[in-house]
Amino acid sequence: MRGKRIGSGAAMLAGALAVTGLALAPTAAAVTPTTATFTASCGIFGGGAATLTATQTGTAATLKLSTTAVKAPLAIGANTINSTLTMVNSAGPNRVFTGTVNPAMAINDPITVGPLNGTVASGDTLDIYNGGLVMVVFGITVTCTATGPQTPAFVYD
Repeated sequence: MRGKRIGSGAAMLAGALAVTGLALAPTAAAVTPTTATFTASCGIFGGGAATLTATQTGTAATLKLSTTAVKAPLAIGANTINSTLTMVNSAGPNRVFTGTVNPAMAINDPITVGPLNGTVASGDTLDIYNGGLVMVVFGITVTCTATGPQTPAFVYD
């Protein structure tokens, strides 16, 4: 009988240690870096410095784009800009991030869209150069491209 108790106790201890090990295990690494800059050209709507902010949870990723160089021509309500951001992937197929998330913007406020949702794979290296952002605002399509590579590229784990 005593052998069964020791065996049961050892099994419970091993189970507790396994659960503790999982709880203390490091979380999966995420995208690096989390911010990058580039120069945007949005045709007649302007252009200049822009910032991308990235997050990653497994294969789900988001990108947010903001720029003080391109201003809202009219007041824009929250979550009314339909955005598609295409990122060139040096490790495989391009990745597309989409959504209608944006803050409310007054006339001449800097443009911000996102977070836009997309899917990535481990090892993806994404850059907006030769990709771009297409925004549809009040039925008007605004296309923004990068004039050169972003600094630095996003690498997903």
